[in-house]
Amino acid sequence: MEKFAIKDLTGGRKFNFGFLSLSSDEIMEFAKMVDPLDFHTDLEAANNSIFRGLIASGPHIFTKFYKTCWLPLFKPTVKAGLGVNNWRLLLPVYADSKISGQALVAKASHNPLKQHSVIQWNWEFRNENSDIVQSLEITILHWLK
Repeated sequence: MEKFAIKDLTGGRKFNFGFLSLSSDEIMEFAKMVDPLDFHTDLEAANNSIFRGLIASGPHIFTKFYKTCWLPLFKPTVKAGLGVNNWRLLLPVYADSKISGQALVAKASHNPLKQHSVIQWNWEFRNENSDIVQSLEITILHWLK
């Protein structure tokens, strides 16, 4: 797996993480712990909801991409999270739908004296029709390595 030097990341660098999907079981298990609403945890209730089917909890798709795609590249460099902004849930994510994820380095400020970088990551998730289903900005304090 390719590793990246934080000091070399500049605004505009894009990381495409391919496609992931969430099974019905994954959606229900995650939601039971994080967001136990019926349209996330109960198939019958979900089918009778405004969504007409089981949908993932808002943070689920980000969490899966973050854990399986982003952390393997950047975990050793994370000093602290500084904030999440403009998290937009634009379209529902249904069970077994293919979702693509990408993270863009929107801003990077490197401080060699303090040995850290502040990076604003802009995340975007799209469905199979290329419609944006979710987006967010997350600012991370990275060790400057």
